[in-house]
Amino acid sequence: MVALRWLGHECFEIKDEETVVTDPHDGVGIGLPRPLTKADIVTVSHGHFDHAKGVDIVSKPGAVVIETPGERSIKGIAIKGIATFHDKTQGAMRGKNVVFTIRMDGISFCHLGDLGHTLSEGQLAEIGNVDVLLTPVGGHYTIDAKEAAQIMDRINPKIVIPMHYKTRGLTVDIADAEPFLRGRENVRRYSENQVQIEKSGLPARTEIWVLSPPR
Repeated sequence: MVALRWLGHECFEIKDEETVVTDPHDGVGIGLPRPLTKADIVTVSHGHFDHAKGVDIVSKPGAVVIETPGERSIKGIAIKGIATFHDKTQGAMRGKNVVFTIRMDGISFCHLGDLGHTLSEGQLAEIGNVDVLLTPVGGHYTIDAKEAAQIMDRINPKIVIPMHYKTRGLTVDIADAEPFLRGRENVRRYSENQVQIEKSGLPARTEIWVLSPPR
């Protein structure tokens, strides 16, 4: 079983015996609560302040910080970084982005970071099978609701968790999640910012799980 906790924006704590934290913000810089966690491994999709300024805050002493593409096995956790871009112009506007797949307890997570374009066949092949997809949906700096839906359909995960969208207090100029969720029947809304995920309990068909923002 893996515990997944949303710490706001694109920052998640993914935890079993070890703890992985993705794209840590520092809280105050984007109007959200400070991320209260300590990680063995930190993944950073790109160096912008709202995704990397909290690295020191969330890292245990000796934590491994991963910011580049490539395959690694750290403390029994398989992590792969896939090279992508933060925009539709090969990085000319906003630079590079790294999509990370993280395999823990038999569950494959995929964190798209600030992906700014649809994925090529080669990138989809590198990502491979995904159980839990963490995708931006707020547009402006990333893919928008329509593009996120297209990527969701192509990856075909068991669970999709929206991220990088407007929530209370967030000072980043992006849309909320409703354009992505509107008209869908496979949406589960949670009153908390965390869930427990078991391989044997994954849904048969794709479900969208909307976590509550941290308070």
